[in-house]
Amino acid sequence: MTESFEPFETDDDLERRLAEPPPRLVTDLAELTGDLVVLGAGGKMGPSLCHLARRGLDAAGRTDVDVIAVSRWSDREVEKRLRDRGVRTVSFDLSPDADLAGLPDAGNVVYMVGAKFGSAADPAQTWAVNAFLPVAVARRYADARIAAFSTGNVYPLVPVTAGGCTESDQPDPVGEYAMSCLGRERAFAYAASRHGTPVALLRLNYAVDLRYGVLADIARSVRAGEPVDVTTGHVNVVWQAYANEVALRSLLHASSPALTLNLTGPETLSVRRVAARFGELFGVEPRCSGTEAPTALLSDASRCHALFGYPELSAGALVEAQAAWVAAGGTLWDKPTKFQRRDGRF
Repeated sequence: MTESFEPFETDDDLERRLAEPPPRLVTDLAELTGDLVVLGAGGKMGPSLCHLARRGLDAAGRTDVDVIAVSRWSDREVEKRLRDRGVRTVSFDLSPDADLAGLPDAGNVVYMVGAKFGSAADPAQTWAVNAFLPVAVARRYADARIAAFSTGNVYPLVPVTAGGCTESDQPDPVGEYAMSCLGRERAFAYAASRHGTPVALLRLNYAVDLRYGVLADIARSVRAGEPVDVTTGHVNVVWQAYANEVALRSLLHASSPALTLNLTGPETLSVRRVAARFGELFGVEPRCSGTEAPTALLSDASRCHALFGYPELSAGALVEAQAAWVAAGGTLWDKPTKFQRRDGRF
């Protein structure tokens, strides 16, 4: 892992780095059979994943493989940038009631569709998107390899001294969102066991893009002199480029029964200490509120690291990159993670 970094100066610079394919990814993509469809490609992570896939396939000499990004494309500029980068785009409303027959055929699928915020207010819609739609997607792509994003929220809060949940720990989700995400996993796992569909389930928490994420949430509060709630006092984070890399490489490890992987960095971060580090880098005194609870939502991603290696950027390097980005006035999306919530209500 890298402990230092070259600062990201612009959105274009950040996006280039997020889409820079490491040699190990290029090697794996050379083995891909069939086109790649990314469902829900218009979200926070989807555009960078599609760009990374296209660049990796080109570097592998696999110009015969299409990367097909599927979304409603509420932001047409994002769609245009992907087309300009060689990604084929398809406009499609991936709603629970949609007829999926119109989706393009593919040998590989990365599934990124999900509903989180607003789930407490409309749990029926949350379950429809997170649990019912995957049943239809798994049926539509029964003969493809599927890598489906899930979340570490399917685990319970655990003692911060325990090192985080492993894939062998039983899920015990808190709240409608987390329960419906477990429903998503069960839908794809059923397809794997019933129809032999190769599936990889990726329990992610939390991706860092610099424009959003746990570190962005903490950094902007420290910079603004606002208190940082440390009740949920410990978190896992991971460089988004690594999360996207793992999603793509996991297609070659998808299996029946489904493969389940925790996807995060190797470090457990203290929120208070991260706030203090941001304070040092900004030259301000951070303010914290609350007292650290003895439990938190934490995952042990050792299995993932054994398969795919470690993220390029360590947590320390990410904190420095985040501070430099905020100090330079870099773009910040209004998409808080709400990692502090302990009741599962989003």
